[in-house]
Amino acid sequence: MSKITVIGSISTDFVVTADKRPEVGETITGKEFNTTFGGKGANQAVASARLGGDVYMAGTVGTDIFATELLANLSTNNIHVDYVEPVTHVPSGSAHITIVDGDNSIVYIPGANNAIGTKRIEGLSELIKTSTIVVVQNELPQEVVDQIIEMCYEFSVKVIYNPAPARKVNQSVLEKATYLTPNESEFKLLFPELTISEGLAKYPNQLIITMGSKGVYYHDGTSEKQISSYTVTPVDTTGAGDTFNGAFAVALTAGLDLESSIRFGNLAASLSIQKFGAQGGMPSLIEMKESEHYEKTWHIE
Repeated sequence: MSKITVIGSISTDFVVTADKRPEVGETITGKEFNTTFGGKGANQAVASARLGGDVYMAGTVGTDIFATELLANLSTNNIHVDYVEPVTHVPSGSAHITIVDGDNSIVYIPGANNAIGTKRIEGLSELIKTSTIVVVQNELPQEVVDQIIEMCYEFSVKVIYNPAPARKVNQSVLEKATYLTPNESEFKLLFPELTISEGLAKYPNQLIITMGSKGVYYHDGTSEKQISSYTVTPVDTTGAGDTFNGAFAVALTAGLDLESSIRFGNLAASLSIQKFGAQGGMPSLIEMKESEHYEKTWHIE
């Protein structure tokens, strides 16, 4: 079976739903409060596992009550957690999310996610080497992200780099990622001197820009392509990008071509935003196959 390794953040999401965002110094009454599981790494791992991927999670949690729950959630989703390490000196990561009219704003506190270091990544060399594909994001220290991508490049292992949250990254590192999946604002920070069309043409079949309701853009080496999104009414957009990346990884390991893998990711993301929570709406493979948009030629089991 193809092996998907996700190296990234594991956090608890504290989610408030309100009719408006408070101004500075203002207190408002919210509508709902929920605690859910999150962290971009864990989200992408769950998205892949629910779609049938054989997923290994590598990361760091604290030794608090949240860590126990975070590990249990990963295991419940059939994710291998042998490479998730608890540390004592910092709490588990958390994200504090406010949702207004279906759109979210987030304050992320790395906590234990920043406790992972380069020596730890060196210890993951065998895991990385034996993976079909590795998925990594920016909720880890940048030197660790750089090291993971360098190791994948050295071992000829495909890597999906989702550069979120946005920050500056060395261009030589970006060029070694098999697939680079920023959204529009992340692209502009990474490549301020390039238009979207220029960036896509410079990195054909590598740079894949997710643009929400406008779909996904990439360049196939001949021309620029737009893969349309599916029109739905969003309930909660939290985790949509993570769902796309997790589903994209599953499709690639199943042998789908790039365009089909993007469409598969788009469908998963469209289903995810129709339910509450970053992981709460992530579809199972059965739910995907029940969608009218599922393509029988995908052959994902």
